[in-house]
Amino acid sequence: MHHMQTSGTTRTLSTVRDSGGAVTSRVRRTVLPSGLRVVTEQMAGARSATIGVWVDVGSRDETSRLHGCSHFLEHLLFKGTHERSALDISVALDAVGGEFNAFTAKEYTCFHARVLDEDLPLAVDVLGDMITSSTITPDDVEAEREVILDEIAMHDDDPDDVVHNLFAEQAWGVTSPLGRSIAGTQESIESLDRGRIWRFYQRHYRPEHMVVSVAGNLDHAAVVRHVRRAFGRRDWLAGEAAPVGPRRGAKRVKVHPGQVEKDLPFEQVNVVLGMEAFGRDDDRRFALGVLNTALGGGTSSRLFQEIRERRGLAYSVYSFTSHYADSGVVGVAVGCLPAKLDEVLETVRLELARVAADGITEEELVRGKGQLRGGLVLGLEDSASRMIRLGKAELVHDELLEIDDVMSRIDAVTLDEVRAVAEVFSRPEILAVVGPA
Repeated sequence: MHHMQTSGTTRTLSTVRDSGGAVTSRVRRTVLPSGLRVVTEQMAGARSATIGVWVDVGSRDETSRLHGCSHFLEHLLFKGTHERSALDISVALDAVGGEFNAFTAKEYTCFHARVLDEDLPLAVDVLGDMITSSTITPDDVEAEREVILDEIAMHDDDPDDVVHNLFAEQAWGVTSPLGRSIAGTQESIESLDRGRIWRFYQRHYRPEHMVVSVAGNLDHAAVVRHVRRAFGRRDWLAGEAAPVGPRRGAKRVKVHPGQVEKDLPFEQVNVVLGMEAFGRDDDRRFALGVLNTALGGGTSSRLFQEIRERRGLAYSVYSFTSHYADSGVVGVAVGCLPAKLDEVLETVRLELARVAADGITEEELVRGKGQLRGGLVLGLEDSASRMIRLGKAELVHDELLEIDDVMSRIDAVTLDEVRAVAEVFSRPEILAVVGPA
């Protein structure tokens, strides 16, 4: 594992060779004096590259008056800079056939592009321009407000979105940023004005709060040169700062058990039933990952077999874990017909109680590990998932675990460790139910 502290320097974090001694992957990291971090993974045989610009700001950094601001801002950065109009930005990326997008999460925002290796300098330039020099005009704010209100209305029509938002609201409370939706509410979006969004942009989009991660066919020194040029606009890189480290929860954010229901005229009932679990840096997350996979991570999993195959109670059922800096939950999500709801809940509770009491079998342990490792390795063939791995390692974990490290940590999980973490399923439950009354 590699801890990521120093500034103003370039280091090679890892070099992987094949059996013949040829380098198949090299990870390098440079910290510019301004605090901007550039992390790259050169992948042998790749013909494309994926770049991500990660900003350590997300919906949990918003006050209630700013609810939805991170996501609103993410949209606005596509609307034009001092040099490029919104159309120029679209045309530049369409011209190279790049896939270009962005997403906002609770703890970070990411702008990413996947392009042919020769078009990487252009992608860096457009991203650098957007991040450092967006104009965010009042007209853009008004136009984009309508787009976001449409998006919120669309989420409100999606039972899966509604139930997960309701679950988070119950778990962390509406007054906690972790408990609020990422997109905001109709009221919060309607009340956000240009001044507040602009101040939020100026405050959070700073070099020391950002990581540029790139994976694919690339040369590290060249990427750093392109980044310096593209992000050097308007003296954006002129200051000196140390990178802001990952957010560490000073104290754990409490999770509130309880039941919450929303009557909506959907065909199905959607349910999320969960419990408090571990924060992001807890080493028990590997055992929980294996347990989660065995319990509800695929068609051979316990929940799928029991609820869908044997009893035909639901079309979709899966389990999940969510980890944040200072909190975490584990849960089960199910969609079923209203008439089956009671039986579904009874069956899920029964399965969770069985796992909490007895853990899983040796066979499930082996299968759970195999599935986790398979998912990990298949993801490595793709520059996008490597870019995400690098960006997250730098921004939220402060360490890059070698793939072999991750593999051996998964392999090392024992039945006893799984049984020990299975106690989370006996904790007080958080239940969210959405559907027809």
